[in-house]
Amino acid sequence: MKAKLCGMKTLAAARAAEEAGATFVGFIFWPKSRRYIAPSDAAAIARELHRVQTVGVFVDEAPERVNAIAREVGLDVVQLHGHEDAAYARQIERPVIKAYRYSEAFDVRAAAAFPAKYILLDSGTAKLPGGTGKQFAWREAAQAVDAVPELKSRLLIAGGVAEDSLAEIEHIFHPFGVDVSGSLETDGEKSITKIQSFMNAVAVVNKSHIEGAAS
Repeated sequence: MKAKLCGMKTLAAARAAEEAGATFVGFIFWPKSRRYIAPSDAAAIARELHRVQTVGVFVDEAPERVNAIAREVGLDVVQLHGHEDAAYARQIERPVIKAYRYSEAFDVRAAAAFPAKYILLDSGTAKLPGGTGKQFAWREAAQAVDAVPELKSRLLIAGGVAEDSLAEIEHIFHPFGVDVSGSLETDGEKSITKIQSFMNAVAVVNKSHIEGAAS
């Protein structure tokens, strides 16, 4: 299980995520988010990172603007968290994570066919496309994903992700990774201690998975 630690606003938090073994760190470029960061500030942070992949999160932004920010920041991946379609995604110059708000209307085969490197399942509302910290119907969603087994190797789970839910997520989905933000925060800011503790928990889950597969 890989980990994407999102909503980074400081070098200290992003560096802690990298040093703790995160695969991705995410910057939010949706201006309405409380975790929004200016591209110039994200670029300054990204220049100091060396191993972790950087992800920019956008919501229904003009593709030209997305590509411009991706170049400015030096993003490795672009996450599309709005209503972007396949034609839109093909205009993006970086590999794409396409986010879906899980509901009964979720079309798993359409998601699997979307031109994205990764597919992310999240909770959300009409006003807040993601980052709610709320768990969606995981078991129901897992049944849908099971109909397209090859999707699991591209699947990221968000919404209600925390240390104490990692084992359940691994058991239900066996996903490529998880996307976490809110549970890493204290008073709305990323906590170095919580980042380190979360990544330790990821390592424990991964060790258990490997040992279980070997037995």
